[in-house]
Parts: sequence; C-alpha cells; structure tokens
Amino acid sequence: MKSFVLGGLFFLSLLPGFAQSNSFTISGYLTDETNGEVLIGSTVRVEQINSGTVSNVYGFYSITLEEGVYDLHFSFVGYREIQKKVKLDKDLRLDISLMLSDTELETVVIQSDRMDENVSSVEMSTAKMDIKTIEKMPAFVGEVDVLKSIQLLPGVSSVGEGTSGFNVRGGTVGQNLVLLDEAPVYQSSHLFGFFSVFNPDAVKDVKLYKGGIPTRFGGRLSSVLDIRMKEGNNQDYDVAGGIGTVFSRLSLEGPIKKGKSSFILAGRRSYADVLARPFTDALDNGAGMYFYDLTAKTNFELNEKNKLFVSGYLGRDVFNFDESQGFNWGNKTATIRWNHLYGSKLFSNFSAFYSDYNYGFSFGTNESDKFDWQAAISTWNFKPEFTWFANPSHELTFGGELIAYRFRPADATIINNGELSNISLDHRKAVEGALYVSSEQKFGDKVVAQYGLRFSYFNHFGEKTYTYGDTLPGIERPLIGVTENGSWNSVAQYNNLEPRISVKYSLNESSSLKASYNRMSQYLHQISNTTASLPIDIWQPSDNNILPQTGNQGALGFFKNFFGNRFETSAEVYYKWNQNQMDYIDGAELFINEFMASQLLSGKGRAYGLELYAKKNQGRFTGWISYTLGKTELKVDGINYGDNESTREGNWYPTRYDQRHNLKLAGFYELNKRVTLSANFSYLSGTPTTFPTDRIIVQDKVIPYIDGSDRNNYRIPNFHRLDIALTIDNVWRGKKQRKGTDNLVVSVYNLYGRKNPFSIYFSQGTSTRPQMGEPLATSAHQMSLIGTLIPSVTYNFKF
Repeated sequence: MKSFVLGGLFFLSLLPGFAQSNSFTISGYLTDETNGEVLIGSTVRVEQINSGTVSNVYGFYSITLEEGVYDLHFSFVGYREIQKKVKLDKDLRLDISLMLSDTELETVVIQSDRMDENVSSVEMSTAKMDIKTIEKMPAFVGEVDVLKSIQLLPGVSSVGEGTSGFNVRGGTVGQNLVLLDEAPVYQSSHLFGFFSVFNPDAVKDVKLYKGGIPTRFGGRLSSVLDIRMKEGNNQDYDVAGGIGTVFSRLSLEGPIKKGKSSFILAGRRSYADVLARPFTDALDNGAGMYFYDLTAKTNFELNEKNKLFVSGYLGRDVFNFDESQGFNWGNKTATIRWNHLYGSKLFSNFSAFYSDYNYGFSFGTNESDKFDWQAAISTWNFKPEFTWFANPSHELTFGGELIAYRFRPADATIINNGELSNISLDHRKAVEGALYVSSEQKFGDKVVAQYGLRFSYFNHFGEKTYTYGDTLPGIERPLIGVTENGSWNSVAQYNNLEPRISVKYSLNESSSLKASYNRMSQYLHQISNTTASLPIDIWQPSDNNILPQTGNQGALGFFKNFFGNRFETSAEVYYKWNQNQMDYIDGAELFINEFMASQLLSGKGRAYGLELYAKKNQGRFTGWISYTLGKTELKVDGINYGDNESTREGNWYPTRYDQRHNLKLAGFYELNKRVTLSANFSYLSGTPTTFPTDRIIVQDKVIPYIDGSDRNNYRIPNFHRLDIALTIDNVWRGKKQRKGTDNLVVSVYNLYGRKNPFSIYFSQGTSTRPQMGEPLATSAHQMSLIGTLIPSVTYNFKF
C-alpha cells in the first residue's frame, strides 16, 4: 500500500504545477494547550506570501515553500495568535499549542474557523456551529440540542414539533447523511424528535453541508451533517454534567498517558418516569417513557507519525404502555480510525466503522394473543483517505469507501388464540463502493476552485427477485413472478458518476462570489406510512423495481463582511432537480408487505429558493437572522393528473416538506460577564397536507373522500414560536477559588403559548340525530403537541 501511494505521488510530482525545486515542507498539529484537543480549521498564515493553509479535521496542517526565512502566524478564533520565525532549509515538523485569549472573547455565534472564513473559503452552502454557542441557546425544557440548533440556519427546517430529523432545502429526512465520528446514524432523535441523540458534553465540532458537498461524502441527496466527538483532555481530569427537568448528563475525561493519550465517557438518562412513579399508579404495570445513551472515545499518539482513535455510541428509547406492550428503538455505532503520515506532505486516515439501528413494537396483554415486530439496518464500512499538500496553492484528496449492508425489514410474529404465525420478511444484503478524488487549487490571487469526481457502485443481493407487470400509473402493479435465488445472487446492480465543483472569486478582502454544482446518488430509501418521519420507518435498498435516487444541485452566492468581519452577510440561490423520487399509490399498505414495491411510484422532483443570512459576530449583543424563500415539488405519474385520465400523466404538486417562507432569528445579549440573555424566534409557512374535497352520506354517516387525484391540496396554519433563556455563569464559587465552572440556565419554551398545529383531522357530530333534510354537521380539529409555555431550569457544571 505504502509503495503504491508513494509511487503514484512521484508520478504526479512530474506533472506541471506539482513539482517544486529547492522547496521544503513545514507540517504538524495544532492543539489546545489546556486539554490537547486538536483545533479543526485553525489558520497557518505565511507573512511573506500573504497566504497559507488551514488544519484539517484532525488538526493537521502542511505547507510547502521555497527555501528561505519566513514569519508564520498560527491562529484560531478565541485563542492567542503565535508567531514563529523559521529558517526553512529542510523539512520541518512544527506542532503548535495555542492558549485561550487572556481577555474573554466577545460572543461569536456559529463560530467560523476564521473570522473571515465565510468570505475567504471556497466552501458555500455550509454552516459550522460552535458548541459553546449551542449551549447558550434556548431549548426545549432547557436541554441543549444539536439538531434543534441547526434548524435555526437558512434552508433547514422540520415539518413540526414531535417529528424526527430535519429537512434541508426541501429534501426528506431520509436524504440527510448524519455522521458521528464518520459512522452513519439512521435515527438521530430521542423522544419522537424532541431531543437529539448527540450528547453536547461529548461533541466538539458540528458542520452541515447543504450544497457544494465534497467528494468524500456520498449516499444521500440533500445534505451531510458531520459531527465530530471530543478526544478527551490529555492534560488533566475533568468531570462535567447537567441536572435538568427531563434528564441529567455526566461526563468524565482525562489523560491515559499525559500528553499522549486520553479518553472521554459521557452518559445521559431521562427520568420523568422515575420521578412520577411515587405520585401515580399509572406506571405500576410497567408503563413508562424514557431514553438513555452512552458516548465514549479514546485516542493514542503511537509516535510522531501515527495516531489511533476509537469511539462508540449506544442509545435507546423505550415507550411502554405496560410491561408487555410498547415501542423501542436505538442506535449503536463504533469507529476505529488510524492517522498516518507518509513524510510531511501526505496525510492519511483509515477508518472502519459499524452502525446498527434496530427498532420495533409489541402489542397484546397476554401470551395467547400477541403481536411482535422488529426491524433493523446494519452497516459495516471501511474508508481509506489520503490528502496530499502539494504546495500552498494546491491540495489533493483521494480515497475510497466500501460499505456492507444488512436489512431486516420485518421479523414479525402473531399469536392468535395460542397459535403462532410467523409473517417475517426475508432479510436483504447489499454492497456499496466508491472511489473519489478531489483537488483544491488557487488560480492567482482571486480564484480558488475545488473540483473532483466520485464513482459509486451498488449491488443488492436477495433470496428472491420479484417481477411486476405494467398498469396505469397510480394503480397497484400486478405480480408476474417470483424467482428463487441463492443467498448471494445479485438482484440488481447500479453505478453512477458524481462530479462536484465549487469556485470562489474574490471581489476584494471583504467580499466574494461563489458557485457550486454537485451530483449525488442515493441507493437507500426511507419508506414511511405517515406524513412525518417516525422512528419505525423502514429502510429499503434499491432493487430491480426501485431505482436509485439521483440528484443535481447548482448554487450561486454573494458573501460580504463589514466593519472588520464584525458583521457577516450572504445571499444564495439554489436549484435542485432530482430523479426517481418516491411516492405511493392511494391506500398503499407498506407495513410487512412482501410486495411493497408494487405500490410504489417514482417521479421527478425539483426545489429552488433564495437564502438570506446576516450575523453579528462581536459585541455585547450578537446573533443572526436567516430567511429562506423556497419551493419544493414532485411530478409523479398517477398523482395529481387532473383530466389526464387516459395516461394519468402527473402534474407538479408540493411535497410534504414544502415551506414557502422560513424566518429564524437568534439573539444573545451579555448583561454582564456572568449573565447572558438569549432568544430564538421561528416562523414557517404551513406545510401541505391532503384534505378530503367531497363527502358521501351513508345511513347518517359522513364518509369523506377526494374527488380526483390531488395530493397535498391544502396547507395547515403557519408555525411560529418564541423561546427565551437566561444563562448565569459561575453560580457556585465559595470563599476559595476553585477549579471548574458552572452555570444555571432558566428558559421558557414557547413563551406566548402558541398552539402550533401538528395535524388537522375531521369528525362528525353525534350528539343528536339529524332531522330529515337537515345537513349533517362535520368539524375540523387541530392537534397541537405543545399548546402552552414550558418553563425549565438546568444546572450545568464542570470541575
């Protein structure tokens, strides 16, 4: 492997623009001096060339220069800048530890790697959130939440309170790739979407890609949420945690070998069921609703050229009606990563990770009449990646990925009057692979381009192959035949080329224009019987009947900073066009259906919009405002075909995730050094839903129905909510100076008690029998999951 890589790089070095005579390389790691955590995206600037580089996600940097004497500036937001004068006459290893600034930096929200990162970086349609800012934001019952925080960014939303996941630029929840230390997380929410599975005590870095997605990511159409865990303090032991209204947290981190290796262990458990048990008998028979999770990571610096990281996550939700009935779901992930340096210019990372999401429910109060259903998706990944720092103007990344899947759509049994029936569906297996290469290159002083190509391959293995006949769109397709296969017979194979490019043109030091294009392929499909994503949605691989989803996105943006980067502004327009988007025939039965593919429909999708963003970075008052004007539609034959009864060719109709207006405001005001007041406000247009257009009366009963093929023909009322929080730092000090910090967070969720609609349903009045000729009365009812303000108090500590 090593000789192959070095041989390839030797060949590349012969090409124009790669070779440099009498040049040498400075490389190393940038870390926090107090705890040894690597600083992702820290800046290395060379004064003599007025250029430089930034550290990667492992804190590593490399820059190649002509022989000479140089002044280097190492910096990161909130840390003291370090200057070094070096004489470069040979390759130099220079590890730098930065100290926090003596004077506390004024609040920075959605903290960038550099104060001008939004203008100077080639990346667009991305956002990086600082965990310290997330911790000060108002949240449901006062609990910090990564997923709720990113929903305050432009282009990000959800269909309502109590729904899992999030939507990006009109995409579905299943079109987001959510990664925890590179391992995919298939269900990112606790308690039906009110909390995320990510413990803030263990999170270091949160980055969302909405567009311009790098080639190293693939497998989803809409976005990538890349979450990196802390490595743990390698200098001293720390204990941190929080005591809240719904759950408590506790984490421990410290050195295994000081300065060389460390660990972090963080856990959470909700306890509403425990606290309520003494005051009610409703929980005596085993009823309860709770969740728990455990996050762990350790790392070892084996020597100057090798580092090893091991991390994992275990979490579960339980919602029991009694001791024998209820829902449960949970994630497990494990990641092993090895960083290796081939010389000073080539950085490599080898990752192997495992992810398992299993879920199910049981019903039945006795062993003679019972129903049990379990499902799961498991993933095994191996991913080698190399980064070659050719020179200050050119960086090359290349690698591959191999993924093995196992799908368990339904392990189900029914016991009826003591008779056992097994209605399980066959397990499925699949393999996905990819090769990718990407180059970031500067062309003069004004133009930077990041361009590359990803090739993906997918092979679905199954014991049966189903063949369906043709019919009119929107009508269930007839089954023609079922072919029995061996366990490893291929059902379907697909491959796709996925080009990516992003370009930045600097207008001046404070403004730039950016453009990007990316093509994505998705071979997995999230099948849902509901209008909102739920933990029991089924994951289905592409096969001979379900084609892979493919998507294209183009974006153009203008980025401008004011007053020395104290104010950031941006405006982006985007257009997405997708193929093989999934919808269902009317009355589709998707649950434990061996012939589910016969009820699926496929069509085209499009989404386009404008995103405006303005942020104040520094001062006693900081915050941001974001606004998205967007539209998301599908065109599927068999749905919304109007008068085209003969062909049933569909017309465009809005998706369930279509929200025309999306306005978010977040503000932070430092009353003094210890007290911060924060507030969030959200306003979203009502999402589409399908209502009946007519009714039939049979024996004084109203039967609603839809006249025609319209779907999502109405919208529920608009959503808006205001949350506030007061954070008081250093609550407990005592007479002596003590190590550590703490704070008290007092928050109010839904301050003015808005009853935001989750759904609307219809009912018929039954109090009196109607008189002959009198019309039957029906009424609409709005269901709100939260219809009042919710105060809370959370105490957080670290020592």
